[in-house]
Amino acid sequence: MSLRYLLLCAAVVAVATTFADKKGKGKGSTVEPIYALPMPDALPAAPLPDRSLSEVAELRTIIRHTAGQGQGIDVSHYQGRINWEEVAQDKTISFVYVKATEGAGLVDEFYLRNLYGAKRVGIPVGSYHFFSPSASALVQLENFRSNVDPRQQDLIPIVDVEHRGKGSLAQFQGRLKAFLDGVEKMFGVKPIIYTGVNFYAKYLEGEFTGYRFMVARYAEEFPGLSEDVPIVLWQYSSTSYVDGIRGHVDKSVFLDRYGVADIMLKR
Repeated sequence: MSLRYLLLCAAVVAVATTFADKKGKGKGSTVEPIYALPMPDALPAAPLPDRSLSEVAELRTIIRHTAGQGQGIDVSHYQGRINWEEVAQDKTISFVYVKATEGAGLVDEFYLRNLYGAKRVGIPVGSYHFFSPSASALVQLENFRSNVDPRQQDLIPIVDVEHRGKGSLAQFQGRLKAFLDGVEKMFGVKPIIYTGVNFYAKYLEGEFTGYRFMVARYAEEFPGLSEDVPIVLWQYSSTSYVDGIRGHVDKSVFLDRYGVADIMLKR
């Protein structure tokens, strides 16, 4: 109890006593307090001993691509006729993905030319399908199966997912899952999903955590996706140049511990 509080109490009692003495002097009356004194505030509890806090998981370290990292490219009819012998002279190019099919019936007109061209010069090559949210999974699988022979592939296939469509989110996700399941049965391994950072957060988050990803982000830095899933490849540019290819071409680098061996089909 503080000294200030004790002095205040003594002063109040003295005033009350004096007032009562004057009022009831000579009548034998007892002294009554004018009002009850307030109870002192309760003292705060003693602080608890310091406790160690649980560790906070660190976010993915910001990644920057470098010229020394293993590079890969993906091509389609947009690149026209490619001089694969010249491309092979660039020793940083360690793999290539070529567009095979899109949606229900489209077949890239340069698919076989690019597939055989890359194989001829010894660059590991794989195929990708551009997924359409408006076509059924079964029809898209038939298109893909009719044009892509797993025995000709070096790399795990990629499913390119960029459009949401006009149906419900559940319908879009269900159709995509059915297509991915079909491709897995074809190749005996889960395909890699290609998508963008924002698209993943809006339409894929929480539903495809069992897959590995190739993520497009055209910038100098890559912060990762909105949840912790394996990201094998980062497509960091759509405007790169490679000898033997006219115009722009997409370029990708491996992330974390991944390398070419991680995207190769097991024979």
